[in-house]
Amino acid sequence: MTVAEVLVLVDQVDGVVRRTTAEMLTFAGKVGEPSAVFVGDGAQEAAASLGKYGAAKVYAVSAEATEYLVAPTAEVLAHLVEQVAPAAVLICSNAHGKEIAGRLSIKTSSGVITDAVDVRAGEQGVQTSQSVFAGAYTVDAMVTQGTPIITVKPNSCAPQESPVDAVVEVVTVEFSELAKSARITGRQEKKSSGRPELAEAAIVVSGGRGTGGDFVPVETMADALGAAVGASRAAVDAGWYPHASQVGQTGKQVSPQLYVACGISGAIQHRAGMQTSKTIVAVNKDEEAPIFELVDFGVVGDLFEVLPQAQDHITEMRG
Repeated sequence: MTVAEVLVLVDQVDGVVRRTTAEMLTFAGKVGEPSAVFVGDGAQEAAASLGKYGAAKVYAVSAEATEYLVAPTAEVLAHLVEQVAPAAVLICSNAHGKEIAGRLSIKTSSGVITDAVDVRAGEQGVQTSQSVFAGAYTVDAMVTQGTPIITVKPNSCAPQESPVDAVVEVVTVEFSELAKSARITGRQEKKSSGRPELAEAAIVVSGGRGTGGDFVPVETMADALGAAVGASRAAVDAGWYPHASQVGQTGKQVSPQLYVACGISGAIQHRAGMQTSKTIVAVNKDEEAPIFELVDFGVVGDLFEVLPQAQDHITEMRG
């Protein structure tokens, strides 16, 4: 019996494959035979790391696609869907990936599911789980038309190695003039803070209104844990922290192994962006704060007193 391929769009920057790709390949292995789609330079070099997580094939696409916005990548995937007839297409659930998924859905007349936290084989096809309605419910869903196109939330699973020898197959696609109508004219690298990317970090420490605008304890705690720094909407609206670090329904949605909320009340808008975190810890001096309804561990206290003590203990434990 032939096992259908599952296409995974490689999430990479300048040829460096991100952890999210390993997570998606792990999910793909539950559904069928994982195959990676690498758009840009570096497919040959990345083949070994992709094969480590089960990608028997690596479809290498010309770097020309990276000269434009997302439209050429959607055309590449549409071409592969037609040629391969995969069981599903998995894409990282970020702004870039969601736009590609939407375009691919239209091109292939297929259903799309976004922000999946689980992907698995079901009796009637590929099934997913999602957190919906601001994190109030977890639902199971499946695509009922065409090829399932699924965007997977980062940190949704622990990557599992399944080593195979990956074979690189060059794919040539003639891009339409419409796809090439928006060209990237320049790139400017974001100034590095030395901390992990917020949406992909395994640990996130966030500050809210309770910081009073002083994020030093939050940042120091984050650095002690090797974590990314997030902020609530109240902190961002007050101008205390950049919008790029906002966690919530109108900010970034995160799903780390550990989420530490400092001085955050726990409004539904914020909960929608972090409720799928594996372990949640809150520090708030208001014992009636809604955030305590959600947490695994809660500390009632002033963050300016609690965080330095916690940081000292972490440093001591690490020697």
